[in-house]
Amino acid sequence: KQGVRVISSERLTRHLHITSAQARKDLAYFGSFGRPGVGYSVRRLRRKIEEILGIDRRWKVVLVGVGKLGTALLTYPGFKRFGFKILAAFDNNPAKVGQIIGGIKVRADQEMERFIKKHRVRVAIISVPADSAQDIARRLVNSGIQAIFNFAPRYLVIPDNVQIKSVDMAMELENLVYYLKNR
Repeated sequence: KQGVRVISSERLTRHLHITSAQARKDLAYFGSFGRPGVGYSVRRLRRKIEEILGIDRRWKVVLVGVGKLGTALLTYPGFKRFGFKILAAFDNNPAKVGQIIGGIKVRADQEMERFIKKHRVRVAIISVPADSAQDIARRLVNSGIQAIFNFAPRYLVIPDNVQIKSVDMAMELENLVYYLKNR
């Protein structure tokens, strides 16, 4: 964005707070991107990093649970920037079904499995209460979901071949104040 076409490992690492040797080693793990004494083509390096992270393409996503957090997630613009497209949201509250939130239609949770299979969705976001999260996770996995971003404050038991990232906001805040107290 700053008009830089080629960047040295030294300049790159100033922003990453690691050594240039570590940056070269980490990048070399994925292939040869730069030229010794010259540096890295910023455009090529960016494309390769996006490819490595899996954000070089569009990912179809569904969201389950359209409460306050789910609503906030549906209107969050950051997902699109990284190639995530929320195709549909599901909720068991009839008052929410049919609403359009952030340009996304809220559907009845009974439609979830059929929708996921029809649209070949592989990624889901769970933002339901803790007591229903395990059942939702089971239904998602049985429908073909391979990655779950879980906001329910509960540990979910899922098969080993399914990726999960759980965020318990209260626990994260607890971690933060622990580090604040012990610095």
